[in-house]
Amino acid sequence: MATRTRAAVLLGLILASLCAALVPAGPAAAHAVVVATTPLRDEVLGYAPREVLVTFSEPIAAVPGRVQVLAPDGKRINVGAPEVRDRTMRMALRASDRPLGTYLVSYRVISADSHPVAGSFTFAAGAPSATPPLPAAAESESPAGALVPVARFVGYLGLLLAVGPPLLAATMWPRRRSRRGATVAALVGLGLVAAATLGTWVGQAAQVVGAPVGQLSPADLRAVADSDIGVVLTVRLALVGLAAALLPAVTRGTAGRPRTGALVAVGVAGLVTWPVAGHPVASPVPPVSIVLTTVHIAGVTVWLGGLLALTMFLLRGTHERVLARILPAWSRAATLAVAWLVTAGVIQAAIELGRPSALLGSTYGRLLCAKAALLGGILAVAAWQRRLIRRQVAAGQPRRVARAAGVELAVTAVVLALTAVLVQTPPGRTAGTTAAGATREGVAQSLTTDLFTLQFDVYPAAAGTANSLHAYVYTPEAKELPVAEWTITAALPEAGIEPITVEVFALEPHHGSAEIHFPVAGDWTLRITARTSEIDRSTATTTVTIR
Repeated sequence: MATRTRAAVLLGLILASLCAALVPAGPAAAHAVVVATTPLRDEVLGYAPREVLVTFSEPIAAVPGRVQVLAPDGKRINVGAPEVRDRTMRMALRASDRPLGTYLVSYRVISADSHPVAGSFTFAAGAPSATPPLPAAAESESPAGALVPVARFVGYLGLLLAVGPPLLAATMWPRRRSRRGATVAALVGLGLVAAATLGTWVGQAAQVVGAPVGQLSPADLRAVADSDIGVVLTVRLALVGLAAALLPAVTRGTAGRPRTGALVAVGVAGLVTWPVAGHPVASPVPPVSIVLTTVHIAGVTVWLGGLLALTMFLLRGTHERVLARILPAWSRAATLAVAWLVTAGVIQAAIELGRPSALLGSTYGRLLCAKAALLGGILAVAAWQRRLIRRQVAAGQPRRVARAAGVELAVTAVVLALTAVLVQTPPGRTAGTTAAGATREGVAQSLTTDLFTLQFDVYPAAAGTANSLHAYVYTPEAKELPVAEWTITAALPEAGIEPITVEVFALEPHHGSAEIHFPVAGDWTLRITARTSEIDRSTATTTVTIR
């Protein structure tokens, strides 16, 4: 009865800890998102700006050659390299040959948590273009594909193999059992970590450059070394090399305390490189988040790495009396590791979520819920296994313990896969955080003919009411161009409505005004003709949607 009560209390504490992620955390930044722009997104200005400012949610670094501003004619007009100060990026602009119409701002930057971030937005001078300029490639596509999350998964698996076998070999390995398998498994784990680190390097290069992995050049790969994450990955590879040199003697049990202590120090330093290359760097208190994530990873590797080693090498072929000493000791160590990983994981999850609504209202939060549910299942199996061990029947039933361990490891593989995706997903705190955009009613467009640039607007662009139309004519250099005669017609061919001629009033030499009644809603064809001299005449045709 007492055992059941303790198990119920333990399960309640676990569930309460997992739900603690619902506690609101202060606003913070990670996985940089654009929080402000000047001009505003979709804003219509009365002039052509000479600079563009983009402010992010965290410090960023611009990727050389991947930041551009396109003028309405599609030509690049940003001058020199963008200037970055903390969270704000400034782009100086030259005067465009055709300054009126829609401008496109396209960027690719590296956020403080090492993730490349790409995006774009538009604004207009005078009125939006009928056909705005387009970026050279779709920035939303991931050039690295699945390489980075796969590399993360392989790296996590490598950590389990690199930590678990040496830990058991150094603390509770039976004297008569061969340690060769544990040594080989640990070295394979280090190899997987090294391979995953190289994969992350290549994936980072692809994301920074914006090109598929197969199109990367040696210079693209070398460029990663100059970035913060490149330094972290280089340090990780160096630590893997040191660990590979120290590990065999420790696993064989022939290393002294100095060598064992050195391996522990190298291992802790290696674990720190994982949060330093991820979201914790961009949290409101980076040192706290880095420590929490390191503790979380250490708890996972001790618990599941030890369980993996126990299942692979000791549960089968070890005498029952020896298991009766090993399993209780292992159970106590695993319980401590689980307590640390749950505590650190919950606190860090609350920081990454930022607010309760993000738990179900963001992709990050939903992935976190799935991970928590699977982890809860694993902990339930682990609690049952621990109860089996505490009743001292496990030594006589190693198969039951092995089956339970197999279930834990199988579900753990799914958890590791979710984690690999989770660390590549923008945290919940950034969900819905976007730069404010300008709003407008009616229809406004900028059209270009062989003679002039025509800008017009129709308000409120609604059927059954009076709509005002204003049209302006400019030279390609955005200078006012007087109009001698205006002709405007509106038609809706799909409804059988032939062109209706609209009376135009010349309010200014380059400015014409008219009142239009659209009897029905639909996509109306609007033709605006302007005669600028005795022989110069041109017509602009477009479609406007009337509600």
